Amino acid sequence: MISSNILSKKTFAIYGLGVTGSSVIRYFNKLRIKNYQSWDDSIKTRKKYKLKNNFIKFYRSLNLADYIIVSPGINIEKTKFKKILIKNKHKLITDLDLFFMANNKNKTIVVTGTNGKSTTCKIIEHLLKKNRNDVKLCGNIGRPILDQKIKINTIFVIEASSFQLAYSKFIKPTYALFLNLTKDHLDWHKDIKKYLSAKLKIFSLQNKNDYAFIQDKNIIKKFKKKYISKLKKINFENYKYIKPKIKNIYLNSKVNEKNLIFVYELSKILKIKKKLFLDVCNSFRGLPHRHEYFYKKHKVNFINDSKATSFESSKYALQSNKNILWIVGGLQKKGDRFYLNKLKKNISQAFIIGKNMNFFKKQVENKIKFRISKNMKSAVISIFKMIKNDKKNNFTVLLSPASASYDQYSNFRARGLEFKELVKYYGNKYI
Repeated sequence: MISSNILSKKTFAIYGLGVTGSSVIRYFNKLRIKNYQSWDDSIKTRKKYKLKNNFIKFYRSLNLADYIIVSPGINIEKTKFKKILIKNKHKLITDLDLFFMANNKNKTIVVTGTNGKSTTCKIIEHLLKKNRNDVKLCGNIGRPILDQKIKINTIFVIEASSFQLAYSKFIKPTYALFLNLTKDHLDWHKDIKKYLSAKLKIFSLQNKNDYAFIQDKNIIKKFKKKYISKLKKINFENYKYIKPKIKNIYLNSKVNEKNLIFVYELSKILKIKKKLFLDVCNSFRGLPHRHEYFYKKHKVNFINDSKATSFESSKYALQSNKNILWIVGGLQKKGDRFYLNKLKKNISQAFIIGKNMNFFKKQVENKIKFRISKNMKSAVISIFKMIKNDKKNNFTVLLSPASASYDQYSNFRARGLEFKELVKYYGNKYI
């Protein structure tokens, strides 16, 4: 590994000055590293950092730099620097790499997978804090890792997205959790093989004293052929005996059951007592926009699952609830298909929103009852009218869009917040 002293002898190019890129600059300033060039495609951002519009100078730095730090959201295939970045792909790293290059003594828990990363990280953070550990939550959640204060005994819980891992060269977790893999982000990674390859990087540099937690049998097979860390196979048998003792409605759903199994196995390796694990589970409050129970009126539950941006993500919520009034729609993911045969018995009616209504109509027609609502407000009003006229059923109103939000919203958070506001407003008006 490279120490912070050696970092000062290297040259860098920083591409992208959003949350991640800004943290890199602060980190370099803290270490008094000045040998870097930076760029952002946004004129407004370049003005903020008082960067001259010297495109040529930054372009040349990409060839000359020892490392190119790329913000996770940037797809190098879709930038004006495409050719030179592909030529220098061996130099691409992320902020996570900088952390691991300079810090090899702290324990790290890295969580990846298609679904459940954020919730799993938050449960682990909650568990470690209750166990009186000094813990920092970072990566794709919490504060950027390079902004964190580091102590000798600090444990870092890192949510690693496939975007970060795709560029990663130095990530080396003490404990690596690979939760699951389903088709997602294929517009970015091109195919499932490259998507999986990015995820598997969490095991690449682990040694024989490190741990790998995996449930998927196919991934376990790949792991055994190539990696050397201690494999912990995740299975339900070890968990089913303590499941009845968990009384948290949020964690008892199928959405989070698999996440909890990973955390339980990790807790055993960390020698955390079972009683503490159960106390943590029963005191844990879920994250916003992830199967979030936020409102109840006259036995009708309202769940905000706006973070579900693919059918595979929505599937868990559809499995876990009954009599669902399902708000679905937005910007569909590449290659996504809805498999509703085993789920349609749970769905009373779907309400389709967003600009790509025809895609979602094709996915649900002749399978479940549906209505074209176009936007969130129309869907919520229709749902409340239906609830008002049908007092026999105890419905679950579920926003789980199975799509990205960018056709109508800036992000999934904005979508979820509007849903919650509309529900609370019309809830008082109609029922």
